[in-house]
Amino acid sequence: MRNLVCGLLLAAATPCASAADVTGVAFVHGTGSQTNAYQDYWQPAMVDSVRQGLVNTSNYVVINCDFTQYMWDSRAAGCLAGQLSGFIGSKGITRLIVITHSNGGNVMRWIMSNPTYDSRYPGIISRIVRVNALAPSSAGTPLADAVINGNVFETSLGWLLGYKSDAVRQQQVSWMAYYNANNLYGTSGRPALPTTFRSVVGTDVDSSPFDGDSYCGGYGENVGLETTQNWLDSCSDGFLNCSSQSAAGSIWFQDKSRTAGAEPLSHNQSRRACFTLDTILRNDLKL
Repeated sequence: MRNLVCGLLLAAATPCASAADVTGVAFVHGTGSQTNAYQDYWQPAMVDSVRQGLVNTSNYVVINCDFTQYMWDSRAAGCLAGQLSGFIGSKGITRLIVITHSNGGNVMRWIMSNPTYDSRYPGIISRIVRVNALAPSSAGTPLADAVINGNVFETSLGWLLGYKSDAVRQQQVSWMAYYNANNLYGTSGRPALPTTFRSVVGTDVDSSPFDGDSYCGGYGENVGLETTQNWLDSCSDGFLNCSSQSAAGSIWFQDKSRTAGAEPLSHNQSRRACFTLDTILRNDLKL
């Protein structure tokens, strides 16, 4: 059975592990400056569940960088490159699976699209098997435009997006269109990324107080995302339109097609152990 699975993956240009390989996983957070993303951004239930899919469960790293900066900034992509390089070197990683959330996907795409920008980038790229991008903001969000313009979203989205940082400016729709056309690979009409970049797309938000599923990831956060969803397309996770999440690479799956109970993943829930998302990511590490 494993040979069959590996054969199918090879046909899809996704390499399988051999006995000599050392597989590791990196968790790359979204917008914000993190000092303890394990505890604050992903939370232990998510990270500790996912890493159980590794042969050596200690071969993981949770990135802590300043993603309030533009994606190419030394405090963003430079920090990410440094932590990934250190992890690869210290653990002898030969196969790296990267799990990103939201704007973290843009920072990873910057590294993958600009291998000559930093001498550390090629060594990282050569070890990446795939990037599993959870709700990536690949085409930006109208809510970033709203924050920059200083309307009500500046207050209501402060917990999620921040206040007029460079990363927020970057995620304005027109700005991401420019970056996608000139600086990043993987979107329509642009060169392909050097390795698999696939998205998990959140399609809706549940926030009914009578539905226990609304409490996964934080009820208050889901209520906020239900509100902001009114300014987005009918298909959105409360922060990003589905079209933005699907703009780069390929779609791995839309939430309801794989989650327990066919539950949607709000933007907050897609970084948490909600509706077996952690199990799906855990099992993927075994391939």
